[in-house]
Amino acid sequence: MTDLSSGSEQMQFLGRGGEDSDPEETAEWLEALDAVVAHVGKDRAQYLFDCLAEHALALGVESSRARVTPYINTIPRERQAPYPGDLELEERLAAALRWNALAMVVRANKAYGELGGHIASYASAADLFEVGFNHFFRAAAPGAEEGTGGDLVYFQPHSSPGVYARAYLEGFLSVEHLQHYRREIAGPGLCSYPHPWLMPDFWQFPTGSMGIGPINSIYQARFMRYLQNRDLAQTEDRKVWGFFGDGEMDEPESTAALSLAAREGLDNLVFVINCNLQRLDGPVRSNGRIIDELEAQFIGAGWNVIKVLWGSDWDALFARDRTGALLRAFAHTVDGQFQTFSANDGAYNRERFFGQNPELAALAAQLSDEDIDRLRRGGHDVRKLHAAYAKALEHRGQPTVILAKTMKGFGMGAAG
Repeated sequence: MTDLSSGSEQMQFLGRGGEDSDPEETAEWLEALDAVVAHVGKDRAQYLFDCLAEHALALGVESSRARVTPYINTIPRERQAPYPGDLELEERLAAALRWNALAMVVRANKAYGELGGHIASYASAADLFEVGFNHFFRAAAPGAEEGTGGDLVYFQPHSSPGVYARAYLEGFLSVEHLQHYRREIAGPGLCSYPHPWLMPDFWQFPTGSMGIGPINSIYQARFMRYLQNRDLAQTEDRKVWGFFGDGEMDEPESTAALSLAAREGLDNLVFVINCNLQRLDGPVRSNGRIIDELEAQFIGAGWNVIKVLWGSDWDALFARDRTGALLRAFAHTVDGQFQTFSANDGAYNRERFFGQNPELAALAAQLSDEDIDRLRRGGHDVRKLHAAYAKALEHRGQPTVILAKTMKGFGMGAAG
């Protein structure tokens, strides 16, 4: 995607630190690796890289390389399959769902101001859910034996209004249900967070206590594999999906069983982490990058990691970036800054982000302020999400986590 073989500048980008005592030698090593990739392929380059790393350890040379990849999408555009859906129709549906969720919560809070509702959390997760609903979640086959068939989904608890909004659009819930959001005692209401005891015909799992969704989904996937291995149930085609927040991953329970999932090879498990970078009271990592932190954590635990950070509108910028200017800028931008950029318009971002140096300014020169304002995070691009979900289902031998970068309150506009 980009040419980053620029000697000492490349070493600085990788975060090695310190002065390069022999830039010419460094450049020769990097050019050699470039040649292997160009003439033999990435698989051979990866093999050589791993052999070199193992040999270095045997010599007592420890690596200071962070367990993170560049701040870009794991799946490049050229590896995306054609999107099978109707983009215009799905975007209209997602907008309607965001509105229904917002209207339901606002009406409830006009009657009882203490109810709350986390509408901005759902707005960030809407596309993550909808790609699953429209293309991936598999229901049990008609006539299947009770308790068999179909996928299992653990929903991010604070995003429950959006699931209710979709159920209403599909006819599973009535206006009366929505009018009793978080007021179950007074009528046929809807519980605040997913809970099958309160709504046994609607929710599969309770996830409302932060952190119980991730650890329970891991043990659910493990139990399904147990049943399959002992011929007690046919579960090989069923997936366990877990949708969680980036702030939720700070809970001890959220990460307590990650290594178990990898050790058991639970490739029937897919985590989708809604990385909107924001808690109720501030950024998840103000002076760091939560996506880098989660990537390192999951890689270290043995998971397959797929990052969905930038939408399709960024593809042209990456294609024109021959010097790695974007990646260097991302490498020096923390989450607090990303949130500031997302909260401002295209003119602000042209000045404060693309105006950092002439290379970035040149990349954005062909874009209007409106074009810059429309640059989306990857978690709001259904084409990027579809490619990631499809890749997760193909992967074997490891559980997969998809780190999707989103914007809290996306699509709510001034009315929200």
